[in-house]
Amino acid sequence: MYFSFIIPVYNRPDEIDELLQSLVHQTYTNDFEIVVVEDGSTVNCQDIVNKYINQLNVSYYFKKNSGPGDSRNYGMTVAKGDYFIILDSDCIIPENYLVEVDQFLTNNYVDCFGGPDAAHDSFSDVQKAINQTMTSVLTTGGIRGASEKLGKFQPRSFNMGISKEAFEASGGFGKIHPGEDPDLSIRLWKMNFKTALIPNAHVFHKRRIDWEKFYKQVNKFGKARPILNQRYPEYSKITFWFPAIFSVGFYVSLLFLIVGINVFFYCYALYFLAVFIETLAKTKNLKIGFLTIIATFIQFFGYGAGFLYSYFLLNIKKQDPEVAMPEMFFK
Repeated sequence: MYFSFIIPVYNRPDEIDELLQSLVHQTYTNDFEIVVVEDGSTVNCQDIVNKYINQLNVSYYFKKNSGPGDSRNYGMTVAKGDYFIILDSDCIIPENYLVEVDQFLTNNYVDCFGGPDAAHDSFSDVQKAINQTMTSVLTTGGIRGASEKLGKFQPRSFNMGISKEAFEASGGFGKIHPGEDPDLSIRLWKMNFKTALIPNAHVFHKRRIDWEKFYKQVNKFGKARPILNQRYPEYSKITFWFPAIFSVGFYVSLLFLIVGINVFFYCYALYFLAVFIETLAKTKNLKIGFLTIIATFIQFFGYGAGFLYSYFLLNIKKQDPEVAMPEMFFK
């Protein structure tokens, strides 16, 4: 197989520098290419890409801003590979990444795969806490690659592979964002393409983010889910309601606490204690443990609020998603 890395970027030249530097050190011995797609940035990364011309088979394309999904599609259209690997620009790639991918696909070929993300030692404590809450089985159930015990794995586009055949058959990513990656996975399943998790093909996903940006991100994740449930009701699950139920339940537990009924609030306290203990066991860092509790609060309440808002607009008010929430779609 000939692999093409597809990397959309928007105003992040420093990230591209770090990402390309990590790709220089791949232990994979066969040739591969890198396609960097500048999505209408005002601060472009062409000079950064040019630094690596003699070290990597890398090409640079500039296009009008149309969102990450469309930029990935553009990159796959111009790429020469027969298998595309899509990365976010805020990732650092371990040196054995491509070896792991090639070995897995050689032995267990699938037309679409995803890999986990992890926290690099260089990340800030807030970035490590956010990474923990986004990957822990206690908080997300392993949907971002923390667990192999999943029925049908939905790859996430920060670390995702798709064959040229599957891309051409499906048309690639749609206009919804976020949510374009599960949308693509479901369409691939309906076309009888298989997806899989490659457990050892992890990336270090930096997430250039603070608490406010994290809330906005997970809130949009929550808004996306009822849209996807409406499109593909056969893939809707009761578990998608959990963050919303968790959030409402927490407020109810506070009301019970006021009238002297403590048991429900204690259940929440035990849950957050479990989150703290898991993080402490993994990171050996008290500060990250406490920050993960904050990140978990933000994740559940941000996602839950977005989910309930979107559900109300789509299922109670019966509004069209693109009219009700235009911020969720690129034109």
